[in-house]
Amino acid sequence: MSYSLSSIQVPIAEPMKAFEGKFRQFMRSKVMLLDTIMNYIIQRKGKQMRPMFVFLSAGVMGEINEKTHRGAALIELLHTATLVHDDVVDDSNYRRGFFSINAIWKNKIAVLVGDYLLSKGLLLSIENDDFDLLKSVSTAVREMSEGELLQIEKARKLDITEDIYFDIIRKKTATLISACCAVGVQSVGASEEYIQIARDFGDRVGVAFQIKDDLFDYGDAEIGKPLGIDIKEKKMTLPLIYSLQHTNLSTKKRIIHLIKNDSENPQSVREVIEFVKNTGGLEYATQRMHEFAQEAREILNKFPESTYRNSLHDLLGYTIERNK
Repeated sequence: MSYSLSSIQVPIAEPMKAFEGKFRQFMRSKVMLLDTIMNYIIQRKGKQMRPMFVFLSAGVMGEINEKTHRGAALIELLHTATLVHDDVVDDSNYRRGFFSINAIWKNKIAVLVGDYLLSKGLLLSIENDDFDLLKSVSTAVREMSEGELLQIEKARKLDITEDIYFDIIRKKTATLISACCAVGVQSVGASEEYIQIARDFGDRVGVAFQIKDDLFDYGDAEIGKPLGIDIKEKKMTLPLIYSLQHTNLSTKKRIIHLIKNDSENPQSVREVIEFVKNTGGLEYATQRMHEFAQEAREILNKFPESTYRNSLHDLLGYTIERNK
């Protein structure tokens, strides 16, 4: 089945349109340099999936309101701050096909811009007494940092097990989508029971989303990230972890040696990709992705039936069927 973001957005078309203007207001600064950079960030926004999760989750449980908009803005501000800082840490010159902030304005300004975005998010919540939203999003940012550091620590030894892998992606990716869904229902006054259901739904969606991203590394995309980028960066993803666990010792040693010592060589990257394809790594990862997606569907069905719930169902479908 084919899913389109435009049809998924139908129930929240007006709030999403209004959000663009509100978010621009939240980011405004009297410092010309900062305002220029904020404009640059807004112009290169992606698919807006995080605000979609916030607004659809809110709509499932109540009426979208100003607190919902602030929650979506808080998510975007804090997440954008982490991306700006990530590009500095990774020495990355591109983000979604555009030059990164550090590529244009250098590292010092990029770090300060990340700090500015972080402080804007904190102040937006504090000034409106949105402490419940701030707690959800701040917890997610903390876990994202822990996930990144855990991945860096494990990449040195390449000793990631499947359990550690899931721990990393839950912290790095799933926690933010989980926070989006929690913030959405919190903003309309949902009970603790439904806040937890929203968190659980977002968690499963996030895990499935990340596994799909992992599969792109092996050519499972029409237009995705460059082939083999995870291998070059020595990231142990689910297809590779499974394949290493299901091969003989000498092959395992050879593949690990290639990743550790020769991952910049295109021929070595191709060899690792072929190894994973030939040992069932892609099939296994795809199977696990569908298992998490099915869990997400079952959790979603605990919410009252509505057009918002239908769109969340389709947004889940989009995350695992997308080709980029």
